[in-house]
Amino acid sequence: MLYAIISEDIENSLALRQQTREAHLARLVELKEAGRLFVAGPHPAVDSNDPGDAGFTGSLVIATFDSLTAAQQWADEDPYLAAGVYQKVTVKPYKKVLP
Repeated sequence: MLYAIISEDIENSLALRQQTREAHLARLVELKEAGRLFVAGPHPAVDSNDPGDAGFTGSLVIATFDSLTAAQQWADEDPYLAAGVYQKVTVKPYKKVLP
């Protein structure tokens, strides 16, 4: 089943994001290579694909996991969470309807 992992950053998280980005992305690449990643990306803090110093306010990952427990465990092991980038992470089942 698909699960949405909705993460909210602390204020001014950009420096921490940059320091931890490689480890964070490596886990997403693993999901992609396993055919389990539907979509992933950050929420820019401003209305731009390149927010520059404004940084990001959080992230969204939608991926396939065996259970809510497995999705939560994966989210709990995110390097951004360990580094203090995320202040809150919510994991919910997700049902794709369109397109």
